[in-house]
Amino acid sequence: MTQAAMQKDRLLFEGADWDFTTLQRIHDACEEIAIGELGLDVYPNQIEVITAEQMLDAYSSTGMPLFYRHWSFGKHFAHHEAFYRRGMRDLAYEIVINSSPCISYLMEENTATMQTLVIAHAAFGHNHFFKNNYLFKLWTDAEGILDYLDFAKGYIARCEERYGETAVERTLDAAHALMSHGVHRYAGKTRLDLRQEEKRQLERRAHEEQMFNDLWRTVPTGRKRDAADVDLERRRTALGLPQDNLLYFLEKSSPRLQPWQREILRIVRHVAQYFHPQRQTKVMNEGTATYVHYQIMERLHDRGQINDGNYFEFLKSHTNVVFQPTYDDRRFSGFNPYAIGFAMMQDIERIVTKPTDEDREWFPDIAGRGDPMQVLRGIWADYRDESFISQFLSPHLIRKWRLFQLYDDPQMSEGILVSAIHDERGYKRVRRQLAREYDIGWTDPRIDIIDVDLAGDRRLLLQHRAPNDWVLEDSETRQVLQHLADLWGYDVMLQEIDSAEKVVKEHAAHPREILHKGDLFS
Repeated sequence: MTQAAMQKDRLLFEGADWDFTTLQRIHDACEEIAIGELGLDVYPNQIEVITAEQMLDAYSSTGMPLFYRHWSFGKHFAHHEAFYRRGMRDLAYEIVINSSPCISYLMEENTATMQTLVIAHAAFGHNHFFKNNYLFKLWTDAEGILDYLDFAKGYIARCEERYGETAVERTLDAAHALMSHGVHRYAGKTRLDLRQEEKRQLERRAHEEQMFNDLWRTVPTGRKRDAADVDLERRRTALGLPQDNLLYFLEKSSPRLQPWQREILRIVRHVAQYFHPQRQTKVMNEGTATYVHYQIMERLHDRGQINDGNYFEFLKSHTNVVFQPTYDDRRFSGFNPYAIGFAMMQDIERIVTKPTDEDREWFPDIAGRGDPMQVLRGIWADYRDESFISQFLSPHLIRKWRLFQLYDDPQMSEGILVSAIHDERGYKRVRRQLAREYDIGWTDPRIDIIDVDLAGDRRLLLQHRAPNDWVLEDSETRQVLQHLADLWGYDVMLQEIDSAEKVVKEHAAHPREILHKGDLFS
C-alpha cells in the first residue's frame, strides 16, 4: 500500500459530506484523544442531529429537550425565526445539555469538519466541565433533570386542563418575572436531587409533625425582652427571614396560593437553580470547551485523521469564534467569553510549561509544573468566572490585550478617568475590576424579604442594599414588584438602602383586583 493510500485510509472523512457512520468514527476519534490523552472525565454522550427549525425551537425554550408550554417561548421563536430568515443572524452550530447522558444537538447543515469541531467542543469540552465543576456538582442534578422536566411539562399541562390556561399562564408570568430571584445563592448540606425532591418534602413535613412537643413551651426562659422585639424575632424565625430566594418564600409562605400554584413556583425555581451555575461560569465553560476542541482538532490533524483543507476550515471557524474586537471597534459590545476564556487557558498552558520570572512571581503554585492538563483540570473543577479571572489573569495577558480601567466619576463634568492601565501599578486593579464584572453578587441586585406584618395588613417588606448607592430602575422595578404582590396577595413594599443605612427610595405595589376575583387565586 502506498503512503498516499495509507494516509487516505487514516482520514475520518473526505469533503464536506457525512453520514451517521462518519459521525460515529468522528466521535470515537475525539473520545480517544479527550479521555486517553487529555484525561477528561465525561458523562455518556448522546448526539442528536436537528434541523434549523428545531434549533430555533430549542432557542425559544432555553435549549432544553423537554419543557412546559408558555406564550413567551412562541414569542422568542417568532423573533429568532424572523431574524434568521432575513439573514440577520446565524444559528449556533450546536446546543449541549447538562444531563446524563449529555445531549449534544448538531445542526444537519454542518459540514463534516464542523461536526467534528462541535463534537469535540460540546460532547467533550462542555461535557467535562458540566460533570466536574463544583458549581454544577453542587447545584444541578444531571441524572434527574430530564425526568423532572418531563414531570413539569405534564404537571403544568394537567393544571391547564383543570384550572384553565389563563390562571396557569398568569402564575407562570409572575414566576418568570421573579425567576432571577428564585435561586439559593449559598451552598446547602446536600446535593440537589430532583428525582427525590418531592419525596424529601413529604418526609420533612412528616418529621416536623412527629417531632413537635408542646412541652418545649414550658421550658424556663431568661430575662424577658421587649415584646415588639420578641414578636419580630419570632416572625422572622418562623418564616425563615431574611430570605433572598423570593420564589422559595412565596411557595412556602404565601397565604393566597393554592397547592398547584405552589408546585408551579417550585418548578420554576428548580429550573432557575439548574441554570444558575451557567451564569457564573460562562467564560470558564466556553474557554474550556474551546481549548478542548482546539487540542483535539490539532491532534487529529497531526495524526493525519483530517486533511489540510479540513484543518483550514476549522481554523477559519475557530478564529471567528475567538475574535475580540477592540474597544474602539464599532463591533465592540463587551468581552467575548470564548476569546477571553480561550486566551486564559492558553496562557495558563504557557505559564505551566514555559514560565518567565514574572510568571514565577505571580503564579508560584503552577509556574513550571510541566503538565498543563493536570493544572487545567484542577482549575476547571474548582473555580467560577469571578475567582478564575481574579486568580489567573496574568500581567502578560493584560499587556497583550492592552486592558485598562475607566472610572466615570460623577463629580467630573467632562471626560472619563482612565484609572488603571496595563503597567506595574495597574495589573491588580485591572484584574480585580474585570473579575468583578463577572461576580453576580456585584452585578445582580440583592433583594431580601425582611419582615411580614402578619398581625396587621400582611404587608411584605423587602430591602435592596444598593452597592455604590446604585438604585433600581423605576419601570422594571414596578413591573416585577407587581408580580410579587400578585403572588403574595397583599401589599408589598421595597426599600432601597444606601451605604449609610438610610432609606433612599421606596417602591410599593398592590395586588391587582382581577386576581382576587377567583381568576388566579381559586
